[in-house]
Amino acid sequence: MSQNTEQIFGFPKYPKFELDKPRFPTDTFMGRYLHYLDVIDPRTLIAPKSKVESSLKLLEAYKSNNLPSNVTNKDLWEAQKLKQAIFHPDTGEKVFPPFRMSGYVPFGWITVTGMLLPNPSWPTLLFWQWMNQSHNAAVNYANRNATNPQPFSVYAKAYGAAVTAAISISATLTYFIRRSGNLSPTKKLIIQRFVPLPATSLASTLNVLCMRAPEMETGIDVFDQQGTKVGTSKVAAKQAIIDTALTRAFLPIPLLLAPPCIMPFLEKLKFVQKSAVRHLLVNACVCTISFGLSLPVALALFPQQSEISIEKLEDHIQKATSAKVVVYNKGL
Repeated sequence: MSQNTEQIFGFPKYPKFELDKPRFPTDTFMGRYLHYLDVIDPRTLIAPKSKVESSLKLLEAYKSNNLPSNVTNKDLWEAQKLKQAIFHPDTGEKVFPPFRMSGYVPFGWITVTGMLLPNPSWPTLLFWQWMNQSHNAAVNYANRNATNPQPFSVYAKAYGAAVTAAISISATLTYFIRRSGNLSPTKKLIIQRFVPLPATSLASTLNVLCMRAPEMETGIDVFDQQGTKVGTSKVAAKQAIIDTALTRAFLPIPLLLAPPCIMPFLEKLKFVQKSAVRHLLVNACVCTISFGLSLPVALALFPQQSEISIEKLEDHIQKATSAKVVVYNKGL
């Protein structure tokens, strides 16, 4: 198998291939950041069926030690990238494109732009908060840890709680801002731009906590470094949920903080002032860029395939393996 000596931020661009392992080391933030750039790559959304099938065949050939001599590490990493972007790691089923992490920005920028529209009407405000949490709930469900399936009623309750929280917080803050008599219309407009931030951050966190709380009752599967299941752990489930919730709490901060800070300056440009359509397009571009830049940073806070010391886990797992560290799928 031919080697590739190119590097990116000090890491080999295509190191020696390892099946079901990340291309970049996940013990550093930069390694995780580069890994998640692969995960959210929107090009995987438009990969033709023939490409997906050939990638799966190539990985099967690798498993059976039957690789053609001209296959490179790059070929294998690209094949695995495509597989991981499309198929759920636990169920092996295809994830619906809008709910993949690679589809989060291409399909989610519309709701983000809608939430950040200046001076929205009440119906507009509530509609976009509902749309955003609906998309978040679908993404959370599609990318959950599915080693121990939960009843659908659990996810329905989580969805209801998240939507209620988002709408309640945004509506309450907007009400007090608009009723404030000591603020000028300009200040009210500026403050209103930041309303989606606390509403979305809290609701997104609540969404994860509610949707995945049952995992703490059933536990999630943990594996040794060779991929062999060693048990089901409630402690690992709790850590997975906490890490995912922190990611969801952080994600809206750069995403919803940048556009309200940037747009007031762009709105002074004559090009933007002359047309409401141009204003909307510029706003959409700023939101989409902010979304695309903030998503891999938020995801890189914690590795998806996380490790935990065996000493922190339940007695039955400690007795089941001699490994010092086990691995579990945190979910995204």
